[in-house]
Amino acid sequence: MSSPRTGLYRGPAEPPTANPPNSASPRLSSVPRPTTAAARKVAEVFSLAGIQIGGPRPWDLQVHDDRFYARLLAGGDLAAGESYMDGWWDTEVLDELCTRVHRANLPALVGGWEMFWLALKGRILNRQRRSRAAEVAERHYNLGNDIYRAMLDLRMQYTCAYWKDADTLDQAQENKLRLICRKIQLRPGMRVLDLGGGFAGLSHFMASEYGCRVVMYNISAAQVAYGREWCNGLPVRIEQKDYREAARETGTFDRVVSVGLCEHIGEKNYRGFLEIAHGRLSPGGLFLLHTIGGNQSYTCTDAWIDKYIFPNGMTPSVTQLGKAMEGLWVVEDWHNFGPDYDKTLMAWWHNFDRAWPSLQGKYDERFYRMWKYYLLGCAGGFRARRLQLWQLVLSKGDIPAYSPVR
Repeated sequence: MSSPRTGLYRGPAEPPTANPPNSASPRLSSVPRPTTAAARKVAEVFSLAGIQIGGPRPWDLQVHDDRFYARLLAGGDLAAGESYMDGWWDTEVLDELCTRVHRANLPALVGGWEMFWLALKGRILNRQRRSRAAEVAERHYNLGNDIYRAMLDLRMQYTCAYWKDADTLDQAQENKLRLICRKIQLRPGMRVLDLGGGFAGLSHFMASEYGCRVVMYNISAAQVAYGREWCNGLPVRIEQKDYREAARETGTFDRVVSVGLCEHIGEKNYRGFLEIAHGRLSPGGLFLLHTIGGNQSYTCTDAWIDKYIFPNGMTPSVTQLGKAMEGLWVVEDWHNFGPDYDKTLMAWWHNFDRAWPSLQGKYDERFYRMWKYYLLGCAGGFRARRLQLWQLVLSKGDIPAYSPVR
């Protein structure tokens, strides 16, 4: 059965650039360079990353409103993103500017009470508790399938692609699906639990390509509706429920997979999540966990991402996941292909930008700048190696051996 988006596909992504030929160029005329103390401080901070205010290079920052300087110093990450959305500054190659900002760790030098408050709430409160789990679905995943159909591949994969031996986004995303199935040694007739699931691309693939019976849990109404339509006629049952409800499933599963859910679970819930997967997995089974990872342990994401893109999100660290797995799982494989997310995000940006003329009747220019900042800013984070992409294969320790797959 074909994907319901087949008729809308606009072809594979061309080699991505931050500003493709059809893209409107950023306004590069800057206001006269102020000489205030705030302006001098901002210029000094950006110079640590090799970025010049009003400079001639593609990654240099062009300021259109001199209120930007004080706003950035007072508001940090949140102010940087919001002032970009407001058109107060631009750069010709946003992804490269963000790469340099991350490599130099400039966010640590520019404060903002929002980050302090987020980190404090992350330590004290459970921001990913069940009563708040639907917030990210309502504000991000239910945003509008028109955006995702325009931006993603044929199989609607909204997670990192695997670009080994691939030239297009479609090929790279199919590579990712095949890689997952090979890693978990999937065989026909197996029963699989898919926690998270997205638009059901992986569930559809496992059912149609491998003849597996799949149960998928996802809290997003838009993604669930899309997945149910797509998987109609296949042995796939999709539940619009929080992942924690999977603990009520009767019987066990030969395999458990979770792709792109862990970033929404939160440190306080990692152990419970891993216990659910453990409890639902049959003896001799395998669990694959696919997640963005960070080099350090935090209790929140940055303030702009939290407000505009992924509320209550956070990327786990090795330490946080290790502590949650201790005494419960055997790590059979831990694979990092973070640089592939840079390429994936650039392909998504290219597709989104190319489709913008068909979207701008519904979304305004501020949304366009927000989405651009999201995609290219995240690409910079992966290119700077501040963010990683991990696939873990876990067992209960009751298999004789495991051979890693790449």
